[in-house]
Amino acid sequence: MNIRIVQNGDLFENCYLLEKENKVLIIDPGSEFDKINSYIEDKEVIGILITHRHLDHIGALEDAVNTYRCPVYEKINLEEDTYNIGPFSFNVIFNPGHTPDSVTYYFYKEHTMFVGDFIFEGNIGRCDLEGGDMKEMMKSIEKIKSYPDDTTIYSGHGEFTKLGHEKRWNYYFNK
Repeated sequence: MNIRIVQNGDLFENCYLLEKENKVLIIDPGSEFDKINSYIEDKEVIGILITHRHLDHIGALEDAVNTYRCPVYEKINLEEDTYNIGPFSFNVIFNPGHTPDSVTYYFYKEHTMFVGDFIFEGNIGRCDLEGGDMKEMMKSIEKIKSYPDDTTIYSGHGEFTKLGHEKRWNYYFNK
């Protein structure tokens, strides 16, 4: 699986383009559709995954849906289970805390997670915004600790990290 990070918008949101066999999944289409679209080229977009519905993560969603005519997957229409979309296989993990609708997409074959604003390198997503809940966040962190240490975590902002690193060094994982 090839992963392209398209950082966009005033908050430098990370939109992810996952490519396999000339098929693309978009994770969190950010707010600059033209920038995102410039990387699609002749590939087929087969779905859009949403980690949570903050505007910096879904600002270009309508343009993407209108252009690619593909399904949108988010907590509303996903159960915590295993999914296969084209050549992609992943699990959905509910992780409320930053928002009540936060989910992680875990691509288990690649040991890769796309977590939105749930986890950042050395930190976690804010829980003081509307719908945020620190108690739920701590439950979500406990749940995610059961995954392999070598799992790469791709956040909604900033750099990627490893789950093992966060288990060892992230203050919130050791509270």
